[in-house]
Amino acid sequence: MTTPKVYALHENPDWFPPFAAAFEAEGVEYEEWLLTEGTLDLDAAPPEGIFWSRVSASSHTRDHGFTKDYARAVLSWLEAHGRRTVNGRRVLELEMSKVDQLTALRAAGIDTPRTVAAVGGRDQVRKAAQDFVAGGGGTPFVTKHNQGGKGLGVRRFDSLADLDAYLDGAEYEEPVDGVTLVQEYVVAADGGITRVEIVGHELVYAVRGDTERGGFQLCPADACAIDPATGRPVMPPGATVAMAPDDPTSLFSVREGYDDPVVEQYLQFTRRHGIEVAGIENIRTVDGRTLTYDVNTNTNYNSEVEAAAPLSGPRQIARLLKRVLAETYAS
Repeated sequence: MTTPKVYALHENPDWFPPFAAAFEAEGVEYEEWLLTEGTLDLDAAPPEGIFWSRVSASSHTRDHGFTKDYARAVLSWLEAHGRRTVNGRRVLELEMSKVDQLTALRAAGIDTPRTVAAVGGRDQVRKAAQDFVAGGGGTPFVTKHNQGGKGLGVRRFDSLADLDAYLDGAEYEEPVDGVTLVQEYVVAADGGITRVEIVGHELVYAVRGDTERGGFQLCPADACAIDPATGRPVMPPGATVAMAPDDPTSLFSVREGYDDPVVEQYLQFTRRHGIEVAGIENIRTVDGRTLTYDVNTNTNYNSEVEAAAPLSGPRQIARLLKRVLAETYAS
């Protein structure tokens, strides 16, 4: 029998170096398993080890359109053979669907933005927006893709007429799964969102993301800040304050002493759904609400935040996986 090790299931090598460094620092034997294309022998048994899934909802934007279904197949196969998965098959579905996230959050008593889902093409998005406004959602509102990440499909509209112009124009972005959300537009009380990083059902740290300069694109990974086609900083949609290309100020910073009651709700939520690694995002609104709008189960970490934080996210993940591996194969 081969020596059990950690298998990291993912599709984006650009995001993996911080985790590789953490595994090496913690002495964790690991192997990367890229879920971009390949074969799967359903009559064979999986290798011995534990399997950490960090498959991203934005994989299709990197020409990895088959990754979602490949991951479903692999995780189903692993779990059918009794292999220990971390962020397994059920968690993958949460990663891939904001509707799934929002309904699960609401069921747990966690406040979320008012949302109407449109299933189908442009006419259904138009109808969803009409229903949203007529139902008290008002304007402005935003649209976003159900299978998203990196701000996919997020646009602000100040009126139904503005939405009509977008839907009838060439810039309309079709969601990969055919589901578009129409959601209330909320203004942050302090110009930023909060991302709560959780590993092993414990708080690692909380991060502030600057919505004024970062807009709707607040992926914390360093690779997200650079356009791979141009090598220049990404200019995010939805920003209200211009950010110079050479601005040294980070969009992300540690929220010291973050003790909002929502943190305990998040910890309970991750236990209930078997989510062992996550970055859950909320916004504190000007009218005093804390609205949770995103559950990232392939969470990334920002290098500047990591340098200032009391704990390291990747190191905490490496320690978790090392512990799970030892527990799974304890003699």
